[in-house]
Amino acid sequence: MSGAPPLPRNRREAVAAALARLAPRLPAFEADAALDRALASPGLRGAAPETAARLALVAYARHVFTDYDDLLGEGYDRDSARHFVLDDLNATLTAWGAAPIPKADAEADPEEDPA
Repeated sequence: MSGAPPLPRNRREAVAAALARLAPRLPAFEADAALDRALASPGLRGAAPETAARLALVAYARHVFTDYDDLLGEGYDRDSARHFVLDDLNATLTAWGAAPIPKADAEADPEEDPA
C-alpha cells in the first residue's frame, strides 16, 4: 500500500484532517474549538470538510483573536467591523500556517454568521 493517510471514518475526522491541512501550526486547543464550531454550525453541516474547516477557522479566529465583537457592540455593522479587524485576523491565520483572507473577500461570508 501507499503511504497515504487512512481515510476518515466520520465527519469529525474528515473536518479535523482538513483543518490540520489548512492550518498546520494551529495549537491543539484552538483546533478543537474550531472543529467544534464547524460541527455545530447548521450552515456548515452540508459543506465539504475543507469548506467547513476553513469557514469555522476564520469565524473562530475573528471572534476570539480580534476586536470584532467589541466593534459590533459599539454599533459598527458587520462589514465595517470585518474591515477593521482584517489585518489582525490575517496575522492570526498566517501564524497558524493558514492562508490569509484577501482584502477583496473580506466581507464575504457564506456561513451567514449573524455576529
